[in-house]
Amino acid sequence: MDYSYGLAMGLHTLAALVWVGGMFFAHMILRPAALDLPPPQRLALWRGVFSHFFPWVWACILILLATGYGVLLLGFRGGFAGGPTHVDLMQVAGLTMMVLYTQLFFGPWQGFKRALAADEWEKAAGYQVRIRHIVTANLILGLGTVFVGVVGSLLGT
Repeated sequence: MDYSYGLAMGLHTLAALVWVGGMFFAHMILRPAALDLPPPQRLALWRGVFSHFFPWVWACILILLATGYGVLLLGFRGGFAGGPTHVDLMQVAGLTMMVLYTQLFFGPWQGFKRALAADEWEKAAGYQVRIRHIVTANLILGLGTVFVGVVGSLLGT
């Protein structure tokens, strides 16, 4: 095995860690802590959090696609047909996460920013709930994908 495979797998793992870990932190730690803030402050906090986190998610998506498909096409005999079952499961979950994130970014996130800019707190809160639901789904998918990837690699499936 050459160094490029190890580098690709390392970058792939780091990108997954940043994306899934960021969602875990936001959902399980920051969200409960922010509930004590008045709505205008809480929503402003989320705008700042998302504004900083979302560019990282786009970078992670690019890295995950490049490294994941690079390893699949170059690291397994037969390319797509040669990958183990756990890689197929990771692809389905990962692509689903990317579609959900893209919908979140171009849908509720844009509405959230417009509502905040217009001081429409209730409307912004509604968008924030939609964002939270998508993040929750992606967090579950992401944790499951990491688990499948690690267990599948160790079991060789």
